[in-house]
Parts: sequence; C-alpha cells; structure tokens
Amino acid sequence: MGEMLKNRVAVVTGAGNGLGRAEAIAMAAQGAKVIVNDLGTSHDGKGASSEAADKVVERIKKAGGEAVANYDSVASEEGAKNIIQTAIKNFGRLDILINNAGIIRTDVVWDIKSEDWDAMVKTHLYGTFYCTRSAAMIMKEQGYGRIVCTSSHIGFGFFGQAAYSCVKEGIVGFARTVARDMGKFGATCNVIRPLAAWRGVADKVGIMEENKPADVATLVTYLASEQAGNINGCIFEVFKNRVGIFTEPQPLEQVLWKDGRWTPEELARVMPETLTRGKQREVYPKTLPYIFDL
Repeated sequence: MGEMLKNRVAVVTGAGNGLGRAEAIAMAAQGAKVIVNDLGTSHDGKGASSEAADKVVERIKKAGGEAVANYDSVASEEGAKNIIQTAIKNFGRLDILINNAGIIRTDVVWDIKSEDWDAMVKTHLYGTFYCTRSAAMIMKEQGYGRIVCTSSHIGFGFFGQAAYSCVKEGIVGFARTVARDMGKFGATCNVIRPLAAWRGVADKVGIMEENKPADVATLVTYLASEQAGNINGCIFEVFKNRVGIFTEPQPLEQVLWKDGRWTPEELARVMPETLTRGKQREVYPKTLPYIFDL
C-alpha cells in the first residue's frame, strides 16, 4: 500500500467497470477511502445492478483497503447528492471527486433520437455538474479538494458521435471554470482526455493490451494527491506510457489583417489561399479510428 492519498476520502462515479474501476482501485492502493459508485447499467445506460460496484469494493477490501459501494445515478440531482453524502456518512469528509460515470449511444446526427440525446446529456453533463456542485460546497468549507473530470478525444469530432462529442466538450468548458471558482479555496479541478477502450468495444477491437485503464488511473491518482496542488484547470492526455498536457488556450494558427472591415467578396478571394488552404468538405478524425473512452 502506498501513502499518497492516506486518510483521504474519494468518490469515483461509474467505478464498477473500465476507467472508474481502475481509478478506484489505484486510489485505494494509495491509502484513500473510496466510495465506489456505479448504477450497474450496460455501456449504453440500460438496466441496473449492484454487482459491478460490489465486486470492486470486495477487491479493494481484500487488498487491505477501505471502500463502500453506492448505486445511485449521477443523472439524478438527489442521486448525486446521495453519492456525495455517502462519503460524509461513512468517512466524515470528502477530499476527492472523480467524475467518470458515462454512457454512450452513437448515431449520425440525422438519426439521433431525442431520448438518446437526453440520456447522454443527463448522464455526462448533468451528472458531472450535480456531483461537482455537491462536492464543491464541502471542499470550499474545508479549504481542500481535488476534482478530476473525464472528457474524450471524441470531443474533437468523430463520425457518428455528435452527442458524445457535445457532452465531452461541455465537460471541458465546465471544468475550466470550476477550476477558477475553486482555486482560492484550496481545491483544484482538472480534465483527462484518455485514450482507452470503453467496455462496449474493448473485446471487439482487442486494444486493451495496448492501453490499459490502469495507465490512466496512475495520472488520476497523482492529480488527486496533495502533491498536485499547483495543477488547476489543466487538460491531460494519457496513452500507454505517454502523458501529455494540452495547450491552453489553443493559439491561432494564422490571422488575416487589413485596414478597415473585410467584405464577403474579399474573404472569398483571399481565404482559399491563406486561412483555409487545403481544407476539404469531408473531415476525417484526428484520433485513432477504433479508440473510444468512457
């Protein structure tokens, strides 16, 4: 057992499988007392079960750690409050919140069902907001806290992933501002854009041996520690043995200047040979075509 998170109390949402499971186990191995939250749904948000969370708690306890299961939904305001209060009731405090819970439903934009869009927004955006708001009240009062939110490379744009792209980029903007709200109270909020397989495709594409959730959990554990107190409002990528930080904000690549305002006719003449040179209608993903994260 390590001691980076000794006596700290952590909530990990969506901790029954994938990244959340790895994060909960990694933090417990560093001494954290962990609330293992998982509603127990399938990767697309169907059904419910206590089995996933219970198995993670059992594993943590067998390794000598402390953990308590919680089965509430982050998509419910009352559920999110109860997740946070489970930490207070069982361990008397809350130091760390890992916003990881999510579902994924894919479709090209013209085929997205309203109920699928609503489910994605509720789970990812509302879930991150509900849990963060409840945790922030506690962290502000105690003068300490660590929040890590989970985004995705899919947010940069990916065919058939409009809903997922939307919610994951929304999380980035949300976390940037939370970092500014909370910094003066001794709390931090950072974002990870991991490259890891979500459980709906991991077995099909066979990439888990290439990039493991445990690789991502290592960074999250560090960001949740006291040692990372100077890191706030940052966005990180993890892929195998590579840890990277994104430029904030992204610099402009090129700028057109002139005296006075541009006319549409002038832009139509100048832009094809300058700002938009080489651009094309069919936009292809910049990320690996088989990598998703959840």
